[in-house]
Amino acid sequence: MRNIKKNIILVLLCIASYTTASAQQNIQFTQYMFNSLSVNPAYAGYKEEWFVQSGLRTQWVGIDGAPKTGSLSVDGIIDPENKKMGIGLQLTGDKLGPQSAVSGYLNYSYRLQLDQFDTQRLSFGLGVGMTNYTLDGSVLNSVIKNDPTVPTTQFSNFVPDARIGVYYNTSRFYAGLSLTDLFSGGTASNFVDINSVSYTNIRRKPTLYFILGTLHNLNEEVKIRPSVLFKDDFKGPSSVDINTMLIFKDKFWIGASYRTGLNIKVENYSQGQMLSSLNSISGVLQLFVTDELRVGYSYDYGLNSLRNQQSGSHELTIGLTLPRKNQRILSPRYF
Repeated sequence: MRNIKKNIILVLLCIASYTTASAQQNIQFTQYMFNSLSVNPAYAGYKEEWFVQSGLRTQWVGIDGAPKTGSLSVDGIIDPENKKMGIGLQLTGDKLGPQSAVSGYLNYSYRLQLDQFDTQRLSFGLGVGMTNYTLDGSVLNSVIKNDPTVPTTQFSNFVPDARIGVYYNTSRFYAGLSLTDLFSGGTASNFVDINSVSYTNIRRKPTLYFILGTLHNLNEEVKIRPSVLFKDDFKGPSSVDINTMLIFKDKFWIGASYRTGLNIKVENYSQGQMLSSLNSISGVLQLFVTDELRVGYSYDYGLNSLRNQQSGSHELTIGLTLPRKNQRILSPRYF
């Protein structure tokens, strides 16, 4: 087996290379477009039915210690007559080498009906939660035997967190703006052992998300759904995802996504560094097995020099709609 320390260094180099495009300290989901609760608390209750989604992402396959992420969310409306209030629970576990973070958020949205036909909604969201950061020194191998600066035990602490957002939608268009990980940018995830040596996890940063998408009919059986995700952690270049999905008979979705860096700030973060703004391209599939059950899969292929060190990233999601008794699901929710 390759030396663990060497692999951790390689992963950190991956992070440095990807920082220009995606600020890897924050969890990256390719299939956010199927459930935007992961990036915006105001999305809670959008589907106006109780909806459960689980996801598993394995990143940079072939590199030991590469990120692995699992997620579980459930959301719906709590006043089915007026449909003004949505609520959602979101659980996420993320592991990168010896570091891991487990988060739980309770999200609330207040939804305003903007026209008498209820074809337009404006939602305001707030999420509060907690993240448990852990550093497991027992999986590290030091080059110098008994190196006192390398931890040998496990450290853990809890950090409170919050997120806010606004989300607007019609049946053919949506736009959302949110700010996540509001309290995670401090030093609370530092650890100090009995020898007064300080260790720091790679912790998440406050991040701004802007999402935008629309839906068009190509013919009676085929629709196209383009969308954009803009992300900025205020510490480096921004990231943008450009996505397009084709929808066949409201059952089968197939599309692609392109992720790249976007330097719109005055600072030149890549000056003097061999960093590329290219990140990845992705293929995305989603199948409605039934009206209630959907399955999604995506594959990310890296475009920078690290593509020779790993064989891409895989993401699998499963979503289940729970309709109320004696009521049919109204129609497919395209956003």
